[in-house]
This record gives sequence, C-alpha cells and structure tokens, in this order.
Amino acid sequence: MGFGEICIIAVGLALDAFAVSLCSGKKIGNRRGAIRLSFHLGLFQFLMPVIGWYLGVRIAPFVQNVDHWIAFGLLLYIGLKMMKESFDGSEQIKYDPSKGKTLVALSVATSIDALVVGFSLAMVGIDIWRPAIIIGIITALLSIVGIYLGKALGAKFGRKMEFIGGLIIIGIGTKILFEHFLGR
Repeated sequence: MGFGEICIIAVGLALDAFAVSLCSGKKIGNRRGAIRLSFHLGLFQFLMPVIGWYLGVRIAPFVQNVDHWIAFGLLLYIGLKMMKESFDGSEQIKYDPSKGKTLVALSVATSIDALVVGFSLAMVGIDIWRPAIIIGIITALLSIVGIYLGKALGAKFGRKMEFIGGLIIIGIGTKILFEHFLGR
C-alpha cells in the first residue's frame, strides 16, 4: 500500500475526529486543552488500527456485530449533551471535551472505524505500523485545525453552533449505523 493510499484512508478516518473537534472548539478554554484533545484523538486513531491488527481473526465477529452500536451510543450521548446545553441560558462552560470521560468517549467513538481498518489490513497482509502512524498524525493535525476553526465559529455563532455541533455528532453516529446496515 502506497503513501498516497494510506493518506486517503487517514483523511477518511480523521473526518469524524475533525467534525468532533470543530464542534468542541467553543468549549475548549485554552491551548493546552486544544493540544490535549487533538493529541488524544490522534493517539486513539493510531492505537485502534494496531489493536485491530493484533486482535485479528479471533475478535472479528464481535467487532463486526457491536462496533457501530458502541460508536453510535457514545456519539449520541455527547451530541445530546451538547444540544441540551445549547438551550441553557448561561455561557458558562459546563464541561471540557478535552478532559475526563468526555475526552475518552470522543476518542473511542471517533476511532472505532480505525479498529476495523486495522483488522482489514491484517486480513490483506499489510504491515500496520506505517499506516497507523500516518493515520494518527493526520488525525491530530486535522483535529487541531478543527478546534481552532470551531473556536472562531463558536465566538460568532454561540449556542447555535453548539446545537448544530450536537446534531452533527449525532449525524456521524447515525451514519455509522447506516453504513453498517448497508454493508459498506
């Protein structure tokens, strides 16, 4: 597999993390939080293909049957939480998506597809390290861009941005379900 093909796969996998970062930009209060979120999104996008690769054939039926539900559930929870908070009159930040359970949930939810990609690469005999590193780096870079773009848009659009962001995150989860049921 060539570098170009790996980059195309990496960008495709990173789009969920980019969308989450875009929606999270308004909630992240400082540069440290932005780096923490983008680092973790990239790290999980790096780790999941490696895990998928090593789990290989033994876990295939389990991953294929529940990965879409796990991703959907995590994204639905985060999306509904964002939408609910968009109706709250205060502009106070209630949670930081770059910390705690929210950080882990976002990182896992956006990287489950990468687990399947790692498993698929194992099935076709492609070494995992180069693709995993490229996937992680591209995800981290797109995430940091998404965070700062989201911060700029959030300052202009405020709570509307948070509501729309929640809808987008739920849409990503719904897309994952549809793709699974359509066999893509």
